Amino acid sequence: MDDLAHTHADADLSRGAHVVAIPGPSMVPDAVLRAMHRPSPNIYQGELVDLTHSLIPDLKRVARTEHHATIYIGNGHAAWEAGLVNTHARGDLVLVPDTGNFAQNWAGTARGLGLRVEMLEGGDDRAAFDPAIIGARLRDDADHEIRSVLMVHTDTSTSLKADMAAVRREMDAAGHPALLHADCIASMACDRFEMDDWGVDVAITGCQKGLMVPAGTCFVFYNDRADRARERADLATPYWDWRPRTNPEVYFRYFNGTGPTHHLYGLRAALDLLMDEGMERVWARHDRLAGAVWDALDAWAAPGGLEANVRDRAHRSSAVTTLRLDDGRATRLREAAETLGTTLGIGVGMAPLGTPEWHGFFRIGHMGHLAAHSLLGTLGVVETGLNRLGVPMGGSGVAEAAKALS
Repeated sequence: MDDLAHTHADADLSRGAHVVAIPGPSMVPDAVLRAMHRPSPNIYQGELVDLTHSLIPDLKRVARTEHHATIYIGNGHAAWEAGLVNTHARGDLVLVPDTGNFAQNWAGTARGLGLRVEMLEGGDDRAAFDPAIIGARLRDDADHEIRSVLMVHTDTSTSLKADMAAVRREMDAAGHPALLHADCIASMACDRFEMDDWGVDVAITGCQKGLMVPAGTCFVFYNDRADRARERADLATPYWDWRPRTNPEVYFRYFNGTGPTHHLYGLRAALDLLMDEGMERVWARHDRLAGAVWDALDAWAAPGGLEANVRDRAHRSSAVTTLRLDDGRATRLREAAETLGTTLGIGVGMAPLGTPEWHGFFRIGHMGHLAAHSLLGTLGVVETGLNRLGVPMGGSGVAEAAKALS
């Protein structure tokens, strides 16, 4: 019996399909992988050209816009740059509400392009940014020196979700002509986003989160008002210029060179999945799965235990949840999860890397190609890790999540 107990203790519980429960890259559907698994196609005519033309209308449906959509080879940081260079001249002033790490990094990109940046403080990283603060600052800008407001819709570090419609209302009430840029890298096809209805002028995203394609392409959506800013913008090189990429007469101009061929096939398959489900149902699925995570957190809640970074559910993203577990226990929990076949997200930007505080955060991604059984498995791994570490718990979070999904 002792030998048997020893064998059980040493059993490798990470065997089998590994689950990556991070906030992107998200799990890739088999249909997307199959679409990408092919020889290099003809890039001059035929199937690939027709397929690329078909992508633009569906990308617009995801972003909820009737205006323009462009595809770039690059990640979300590339999309930041593309959106900025097409709408600004060197020395322009941009306003960046500080919602977390990714707002700060976006501001750094703007500075690197020669723009002046004003970071707008609006509280801590556990509560939503008050749009009224933006309105008040714009009212003070009587000379309309501020050219754009750069607002992160969902900050992947804090998991805070901004009220983009309220930001536009404040901008309109201030009578200010600044453009509204939205970073939807974490939120697109996860959290509800209505580009046209909410008055967003430029929206950007990547392919590797809600769009369920391996990382490598990004997208910039813009309206006619943003395109008028292109007339005075002096930062766009031929590669970044969005005008030749919009309804190009020659196929190569979509990408200013060879396109991301296999990503395009994968994107077509991913968009087919989204269009078949319908955006309203996509958002509803993400909301319900996120709600199950939050019900689990409520059940686990106990003094000295695990807690959500964002206090108010109304301000949490349905794509990612950032969690706090101090005294270095968050890192130990992630390490425990690895032994159970699950990767949880690190606490990006919540504290300086490597400091004791940094080890007090982790994240659960619940985005993209995700079903209830997979999420329940991730929550089971978290609960097992909490038990292993002796973290105080009020009750079973898995049981509460199962109730929420039943």
